[in-house]
Amino acid sequence: MQDAVTFDPTTVDDDTRQQRDEVSEASSPLAALDAKQRREFNKLQKRLRRQVGNAIIDYGMIHEGDRVMVCLSGGKDSYTLLEILRNLQRNAPVNFSLVAVNLDQKQPGFPEHVLPEYLEGTGVEYYILERDTYSVVKEKTPEGKTTCALCSRLRRGSLYGFAEEIGATKVALGHHREDILETLFLNMFYGGSLKAMPPKLLSDDGKNIVIRPLAYCREADIAEFARLMEFPIIPCNLCGSQPNLQRQVVKEMLAEWERKNPGRLETMFKAVTNVAPSQLADRELFDFEGLEAKQARMQERRIDALNVSNDS
Repeated sequence: MQDAVTFDPTTVDDDTRQQRDEVSEASSPLAALDAKQRREFNKLQKRLRRQVGNAIIDYGMIHEGDRVMVCLSGGKDSYTLLEILRNLQRNAPVNFSLVAVNLDQKQPGFPEHVLPEYLEGTGVEYYILERDTYSVVKEKTPEGKTTCALCSRLRRGSLYGFAEEIGATKVALGHHREDILETLFLNMFYGGSLKAMPPKLLSDDGKNIVIRPLAYCREADIAEFARLMEFPIIPCNLCGSQPNLQRQVVKEMLAEWERKNPGRLETMFKAVTNVAPSQLADRELFDFEGLEAKQARMQERRIDALNVSNDS
């Protein structure tokens, strides 16, 4: 069995980590921050690093020798994912490699130069995978319908297949806490199922293990980190501008709940990790039919215990 990565903050002392961070920040946008802003950034970065490290530990996401394919879309989440994993990689007690992959879906106006220029500056191995899924989505999606379902299915298939080609043992996606909760409510409201996005997943064909290291991270923290790092964000013009997105409706609902009751999202996410199958109604997940037999066994044990007590 492989040993899971343990991102233990004690494996590298604070002085060494600070020196490394100072070297990397000297030529970055962070150099322009004043002392107070730098302290706030350091707290934010440590929080994200701790949350990603905890998620990796809790779900056994990364092991010795893993080749982790980070799916880089050009959005704030995937940039943050890559940066935090790079940061953790320097201090990890086991060896794993990172390879960034962007899927160029041939959307009109997509700035093809942005990601290669950014990735060249990081020194991370990377690939730009060209697949014209845009034309397929536009052709197959009826007028007035959202493109998300088909687009994500085609994108997922392309990336999973490419992961096999390059020998990636894990596929890392940039979904965060709110993404997971939004998916939970989307499935409840529109799909009639109680499921979300797991932090770790085996693909249906058994060929890929998908990990979501940002599962514990708040979207607001990721957005602030991306702003301070001045990542070259590429907006998704294919789906982001659609007026009838169910996910956007759910996102606004959750944001309103959080405004009215701060901490509610944290409590709801905790619920996703604390499931009681016997208190739901899924007959495949829990043996309701066998409760009478279980009751009889429990009663037998109780009577046997009473008899032993009386005999003594």
